[in-house]
Amino acid sequence: MTAHQNGSISDEISDFLLNCFVRSPSWQHWLSLPLSLLFLLAMGANTTLLITIRLEASLHEPMYYLLSLLSLLDMVLCLTVIPKVLAIFWFDLRSISFFTCFLQMYIMNSFLAMESCTFMVMAYDRYVAICQPLRYPSIITDQFVAKAAIFILARNVLSTVPIPILSVRLHYCGRNVIENCICANMSVSRLSCDDVTINRVYQFAGGWTLLGSDLFLIFLSYTFILRAVLRLKSEGAVAKALSTCGSHFILILFFSTILLVFVLTHVAKKKVSPDVPVLLNVLHHVIPAALNPIVYGVRTQEIKQGIQRLLKKGW
Repeated sequence: MTAHQNGSISDEISDFLLNCFVRSPSWQHWLSLPLSLLFLLAMGANTTLLITIRLEASLHEPMYYLLSLLSLLDMVLCLTVIPKVLAIFWFDLRSISFFTCFLQMYIMNSFLAMESCTFMVMAYDRYVAICQPLRYPSIITDQFVAKAAIFILARNVLSTVPIPILSVRLHYCGRNVIENCICANMSVSRLSCDDVTINRVYQFAGGWTLLGSDLFLIFLSYTFILRAVLRLKSEGAVAKALSTCGSHFILILFFSTILLVFVLTHVAKKKVSPDVPVLLNVLHHVIPAALNPIVYGVRTQEIKQGIQRLLKKGW
């Protein structure tokens, strides 16, 4: 039987169907409202943060530029995943074209890796600020942020390209129902008639290399920061140092905790309903996006004051 008869991308299947919660369809009903509110919160809070940083001259500093980058990445990830999930929940629009599916797969993988890389650069920024404060203005410059942004973009755009390419080249012959709310690499590849070992290996190796190296460097930065903070004699200096790192550390905790739980539920497949990893995967694209700007807005005095000034001008 030829590939043509067997069914390839163009011959047999023109689109996929996303089947969100196979075992627990009732989840869609009680999830639709909280997910809609989280989506609106994420969009509103990140837009407010970006406008505040753009209009407030006092926030035109490297640390806030990195925060703006994080907000942009959060918004793209959110917009790539959540509107489609809500369309399934509210209107049962489960169909997704081949092109859209593989584009969503690529954006999710590359932007998630970019977010992890941004956290790593932010950890380095905090490390220099606390461990080498006198050298901070000469190391962390606008030029440094520009180079860091190019590195974040180049590393993750290029390293995640093979993920959708490896999935696109497979033959999809018959089954087109993805048991997921999103076009996750392995959920899609599983539908093909070909051997998907290389897809699985690349996803696993690439994920652990990119996210693993970032988390290791973040952990290393915070080890040095903690050592430096514990050496400080003044209580006020300790409180200030911990406060500047606190917001950033909380964000990393959100990011890595959901990721860790997602990995663990995949490992414990037999004990956990297959719908749980699907739910966590969706939440991972909206919860950090909604909480990141709020944590920074509440905990950073300059941002809080900037938002208050903007609101006064608006009124």
